[in-house]
Amino acid sequence: MAAVATAPSRKTETYTDTKRRDDVRGANIAAARAVADAVRTSLGPRGMDKMISSGDQEVIITNDGATILSRMSLLQPAARMLAELSRSQDAAAGDGTTTVVVLAGSLLRRAQSLLAAGAHPTAAADSLHRLAARAVEILEGMAIPIELSDRDSLVKSASTALNSKVVSQYSTLLAPLAVDAAMSVVDPAHPELLDLRDIRLIKKLGGTVDDTELVRGLIFDKKASHAAGGPSRIENAKIAVIQFQVSPPKTDIEQSVIVSDYAQMDRILREERNYILGMVKKIKVSGCNVLLIQKSILRDAVTDLSLHYLAKAKILVVKDVERDEIEFITKTLNCLPIANIEHFREDKLGHADLVEEVSVGDGKIVKITGIKDMGRTATVLVRGSNQLVIDEADRSLHDALCVIRCLVNKRFLIAGGGAPEIEMSMQLAAWAKELHGMESYCIKEFADALEVIPYTLAENAGLNPISIVTELRNRHAKGEKNTGINVRKGQITNILEENVVQPLLVSTSAISLACECVRMILKIDDIVTVR
Repeated sequence: MAAVATAPSRKTETYTDTKRRDDVRGANIAAARAVADAVRTSLGPRGMDKMISSGDQEVIITNDGATILSRMSLLQPAARMLAELSRSQDAAAGDGTTTVVVLAGSLLRRAQSLLAAGAHPTAAADSLHRLAARAVEILEGMAIPIELSDRDSLVKSASTALNSKVVSQYSTLLAPLAVDAAMSVVDPAHPELLDLRDIRLIKKLGGTVDDTELVRGLIFDKKASHAAGGPSRIENAKIAVIQFQVSPPKTDIEQSVIVSDYAQMDRILREERNYILGMVKKIKVSGCNVLLIQKSILRDAVTDLSLHYLAKAKILVVKDVERDEIEFITKTLNCLPIANIEHFREDKLGHADLVEEVSVGDGKIVKITGIKDMGRTATVLVRGSNQLVIDEADRSLHDALCVIRCLVNKRFLIAGGGAPEIEMSMQLAAWAKELHGMESYCIKEFADALEVIPYTLAENAGLNPISIVTELRNRHAKGEKNTGINVRKGQITNILEENVVQPLLVSTSAISLACECVRMILKIDDIVTVR
């Protein structure tokens, strides 16, 4: 019996080297996680502060995530993505800039373990997309609607934002001040809009943060120009904002004029005096007694001679007003800027009860109060014993104002203290059990990652994070949705009763932006350098 020879199989195995892709992805995740770990200790009311020292000897003390990351010199592209993530959260909500980075770092850690277990990056990224949408639904289900007329709720939200700052001991003063400033600029015709450019923060060294005040009017961080003996206090003021120079004219081209004798020199000086005197007379005839002069780039806006004539006419002068302040000033005074002396008319003037020069700290300011038909603007004078405190108070007030802006845009409150994150984690883990395959596994891992916020809050407060998070899980499993960590008492309580609340927009924005950033990092499999 003849043996039958079998043909050799043509099927061959191919080998694909994925080591480089894994290395790039691993390096990106490691760099991003290092950034998240750097700011993690700053989270919460008991978070630590960072001292940032730059090359030009500038020192900043803050625990604001966006400020810390914006000052870091980050070279790795994925690490820079986390700094941009914090900046995006600052633009969208103004608060939660540390939370969003810590969340992203925790999601990346879980993603790394998923990839090590054999999950495909695309599957993990798609799961994150679904998780973000479901998490926002859960947060909206926990939210409590509020009205802008409910001032107490607004103050509670602003206080929660301030409690994690360096100036937290002044939150009882700064929170109501931020609410009053924000509400004074909301237009009843457009109650859903709040433009923070209508609120001006003026920083002045001297005193303490307790001396910070909301001014219904205008403040100039400079003294009146009364070197020639001009007035420093004007009642029943008529104010003009001018954008031209009260000084001798200059030619359009660069040239030199040689004067050969004293008679010609006297004639030039006489013509200059007559020119300036003519301008001052036109200003005086309109009834103006306060002059705000825009800073000039090409030549002096005022000269000693023009200041002398203005002082004789009993006109208070504030010079070197910055160009970008003109819009705010004219809106506040409800007047028009004047670009030419020929257009100087009484109907373009603003009216106020009092304009006076006031000593504040080691300097002076000009304060305008009692403005007639004042526009919807507000000015806050921020005080402090040193520049570091003033700068941090300024940043903290901005965060509190952003929180009010969030509530104006989306009028819902949510509990703080880690309560929403634990609730999201538990509901998403329960949802993962209803799914199948790799998606179920990925969503379960990412749901556990959300517990990093209560864990970190407890850790930074010096509590036992494991027992705190375990107790939180138990309480939420019993249906206590608003139970969170009370870091002041060092225990778990109903966080709504403790008035620890934040806008819904802060939490929804944080989870959406964190998931989007992590998805982007996961889908990068190579770095191409272009020279």
